[in-house]
Amino acid sequence: MKIRKLETQLINQIAAGEVIERPASALKELVENSLDAGATQITVQLRDGGRSLISVLDNGSGMNREDLELSVERHATSKLPNSDLFNIQTLGFRGEALPSIGSVSRLHITSREAGADEAWVLKIEGGEKTPPCPASHPQGTLIEVKDLFYATPARLKFLKTPTTELGHAVELLNRLAMSHPEVAFKMQSDQRVVFDYKVSDSLKDRLAQVMGSDFAQNALALEMSRGEIHLKGFISLPTLNRTNASHQYLFVNGRPVKDKLLHGAVRAAYQDFLASDRYPLLALFLDVPCEEVDVNVHPAKTEVRFRDSGHIRGTMVSALKQTLAGASQKTSSTVSYQAVQAFRPEPMRQPSLTGYMPSPRPSYGTTALRESPAPVYQYSTAAPEIAPIDTPPLGFAKAQLHGTYIIAQTEEGLIIVDQHAAHERLVYERLKAEAGHVTRQPLLIPEVVELEEGALNRLKEVLGELLTFGLVIEPFGEKALLVREIPALLGEINVQALLQDLSDEIKELGSPLTLKEKLAEILSTSACHNSVRAGRKLSIEEMNALLRQMEQTAHSGQCNHGRPTYVELKRADMEKLFGRR
Repeated sequence: MKIRKLETQLINQIAAGEVIERPASALKELVENSLDAGATQITVQLRDGGRSLISVLDNGSGMNREDLELSVERHATSKLPNSDLFNIQTLGFRGEALPSIGSVSRLHITSREAGADEAWVLKIEGGEKTPPCPASHPQGTLIEVKDLFYATPARLKFLKTPTTELGHAVELLNRLAMSHPEVAFKMQSDQRVVFDYKVSDSLKDRLAQVMGSDFAQNALALEMSRGEIHLKGFISLPTLNRTNASHQYLFVNGRPVKDKLLHGAVRAAYQDFLASDRYPLLALFLDVPCEEVDVNVHPAKTEVRFRDSGHIRGTMVSALKQTLAGASQKTSSTVSYQAVQAFRPEPMRQPSLTGYMPSPRPSYGTTALRESPAPVYQYSTAAPEIAPIDTPPLGFAKAQLHGTYIIAQTEEGLIIVDQHAAHERLVYERLKAEAGHVTRQPLLIPEVVELEEGALNRLKEVLGELLTFGLVIEPFGEKALLVREIPALLGEINVQALLQDLSDEIKELGSPLTLKEKLAEILSTSACHNSVRAGRKLSIEEMNALLRQMEQTAHSGQCNHGRPTYVELKRADMEKLFGRR
């Protein structure tokens, strides 16, 4: 016979290849089981990055002997009481994790059900199961995975170093800890405590534990509801950003996910405030009715599919933009901290017996300072020495340094404004307002663009949205589109390449973001060219006028590339510089 049924052990090993990619994958399945069991305390121990040992101890509901035996059978689960794959209320539900792990490792499970007189232990080694035996154990479950992939040695070759594998495990556990602040998480690696998160009273406290105090101090609370869709979380000010998206955490119905649609919504919302190679920090939690999202599209359950992806994306973009608009003049505290550090003088060396102090460059506090070129500045003797009670948020201009930086006194300290960056944002916001009606440029000869069927259909579905951006296209036969007009701002472009890029963007993100980004980039460049340049001397009146415009303009806290337009130093910061506190 050409067709035969696979042996159970081989089936489990194949399933393990789909679900258990590395130690972190096994850890994910075990911790999700603990959370579904109602645990409030989870302790994880790893050895050799999880290769030698993965131990998960919880105080959940536990299992009796019968449940323990069934838990290691393939496709046995407690997570689907109604056998409804479109009403999943738990993190795990496939019933593949434990038998798959047991087929490629030495698996020991010890569990005691609430109210039971004794615990039971069950062992599986390379797929061979032994009957459960009585054991001593408190309420809850302890699962130990030893020698992962020992039964499939070829898989061991694909594991990275213990440090790398530990990093994946920490990342995974951090994500689960974020979505369950009511649960205490402790992680140890080779007898060393990696982290110990206590139960948190609020989501922000847990995020501070995981993402650090910088994020907590510069995070904007976000919350929005549209019908049965609820979005909440915290997002960073644009001036707090990173070089990659590793600090963007997204959750759907409490499940950590990596979804292109959701990441695309974040990118769209921040596109006016960050350069394309910079990424904000955030943790967002999206709750939707179970029937509106399919979490069963990937064996590892890290991807989801929404029934109405456009509505989800629109809700996210709107919520993010509204939240950012509410803090448009703020810059992150990390900017002020970096400024204070930059102002600190270098440690002075003790002078030699001859009184000569060797130094490669002038140091603050030495006579060498007199040799430095005098700064270019302006000042007003008429300005009061003490700021009045009604001092505006960005204060009153006092001086201009090097033809580039405006120094202003505020009620609580001073600010330093980068005049070019600040004016660039002001011009950009004005250009955006004036570009509300996009000017279209008719093509002298309409261009016919042929595309494959999928790309063609995707563009046909968004003809109205493309029209709002100034791109006028219409179907032309069965395999082509006719381009009649393009946004005038684009000038001479490759229309074929533009439509292909738009189609690819729609496929990936559900929206033609490429065109909007191209227009925004042109506006940003225009704003840069038409703004006050560095090196231009300004009068006190001009400086104050710029400050007042900043106070009245949205998002004036950062330039178009995510850099701060000003740095604020509180009086306490200055006192620290001079050792007064």
